Amino acid sequence: MLKEARKSQYFAKLRNVPTSPRKMRLVADMVRGVEVFKALGILKFSNKEAARRVEKLLRSAIANWEQKNDRKADQGELYISTIFVDCAPMLKRLRPAPQGRGYRIRKRSNHVTLFVDTIDNTKA
Repeated sequence: MLKEARKSQYFAKLRNVPTSPRKMRLVADMVRGVEVFKALGILKFSNKEAARRVEKLLRSAIANWEQKNDRKADQGELYISTIFVDCAPMLKRLRPAPQGRGYRIRKRSNHVTLFVDTIDNTKA
């Protein structure tokens, strides 16, 4: 049933990105609900490192939409309907600390899921 529902949705996933989910969510919030070509411009000129990864993910989602519909996406046709960031497994490391102790360092990572949809679906 879930697999049938996924056939009518257009999405891309980015898994195990080695940046913290909090930093990635800042970038995700910038482009949520925005038309895709405008979002590509926002991401292109953002100075955040996570924006480069989301830009590549967005291009992949657009390509997935084009593949399923057998045509090119036009300007103003698609928008980012949903984008969310989940936590991924954390790498736990130890940093040497005074008096024989070890401070734990948590190297966080995340998963990003991005859905695109056509704009006329929201008006109908």
